[in-house]
Amino acid sequence: MVPAVFSGKWLGESAGKLMSVVSVVVFLVLDFLDTLFCILYGILDEYFEGDASPCYCGKRRRELIHDGEGKLEGEMSETLYARKNVFREMGFLGFPRKRKDSKKRGGGVEVNRWSECGCESCVSWMKKGDQKLHVIVREPSKAMIEDCRGKPAENVIFLHGFLSSSSFWTETVFPNLSDHNYRLFAVDLLGFGRSPKPRDCSYTLNNHVQMIEKSVSRPFQLDSFHLVAHSMGCIIALALAAKYSNSVKSITLVAPPYFGPSKDGESLMVLNKVAGRRLWPPLSFGSSFMSWYEHLGRCVCFLFCRNHRTWEKMLRLLTWKRDLHFTIMDLSRHTHHSAWHTMHNVICGGAKVVDGCLTVLAEAGVKMCVVHGDGDQVVPLECSKNIKMKAPEAEVNVIKNGDHGSVIHGREKEFAGSLERTWASISR
Repeated sequence: MVPAVFSGKWLGESAGKLMSVVSVVVFLVLDFLDTLFCILYGILDEYFEGDASPCYCGKRRRELIHDGEGKLEGEMSETLYARKNVFREMGFLGFPRKRKDSKKRGGGVEVNRWSECGCESCVSWMKKGDQKLHVIVREPSKAMIEDCRGKPAENVIFLHGFLSSSSFWTETVFPNLSDHNYRLFAVDLLGFGRSPKPRDCSYTLNNHVQMIEKSVSRPFQLDSFHLVAHSMGCIIALALAAKYSNSVKSITLVAPPYFGPSKDGESLMVLNKVAGRRLWPPLSFGSSFMSWYEHLGRCVCFLFCRNHRTWEKMLRLLTWKRDLHFTIMDLSRHTHHSAWHTMHNVICGGAKVVDGCLTVLAEAGVKMCVVHGDGDQVVPLECSKNIKMKAPEAEVNVIKNGDHGSVIHGREKEFAGSLERTWASISR
């Protein structure tokens, strides 16, 4: 019995060491490839667009996002430049390389990048004069308005997560909400879905909040509102709620990525938590690949997003389905620039302000509800527990066997019912 236990333990340790060695080798190869593609994209950008688009590889770019005192400018996350690459650090192939700041071609007119899709649905936002987010609004029925006898509708803003769109809510929750006096707003966040994807934007937390104000709060004159958000959208929702703590009635957070404070810096901690350099499981490897390697990630967007119509046709032929699921369609509705900066400046960089937002909301007495699946492999359950520690009045609902998506998908009616009970409980 003892030899068997010893043998099992030895095999486990050996497998762990082997995986560590393989991991080092794989990420060394990726470091090398990312360095090569940095040079390649610099050449191609200069050829197609007149100058090379700036990246976060070289020393000069690191200096650009700092102010004169050496502090990080605005809300730019340190994860943009703190990602280590052994080949760049050793000056391989002449690194760090200098690049000029990118300029818009066409006299300041927004144009599509050569490596991005130019189909009608992807560039339609460029044809609009006043750039605003794409917002789907569902008004109360005429019968409900008459029954309420002039009572103003309850406003509810829905914010989706990373690589998603307003369809996350309109295709799942909206059909399951009863016909009460609610005015619902489902937003395509800046850089995603059918919303603008400007190249001269850093997609900071403040950029996202300002666009929601410009597209929803001000034009629809929202004096009060409820917030519902999923995953990355929770960070934006908390920032918006903290800014309007006297107007927000309730906030429902689904799988919020809140890891708490860290001595080593919240942004770097979040990057290592949600996208650490790991080979296993595959989802973790995919997250680390897209979050650590700026130029390899651009390759993926070039192959997948730029050619999304081809991939969609192939999937329709293989599945015999005319209409693909919205989650598949949403995966390509972004640019590398918008996804890359949102990942770092919102998911990672936003971690620096979430603590303060929770404090403001707790002091204002805003009703806070948290929903999380105990099987979530993307945002661990500990995040919701951290919120409960920071804001003890928050209600935390743990969904058994729920993961990052099935916490809503598959239980839409139940989730919609819980939302309505939350809104109805607010008397102010």
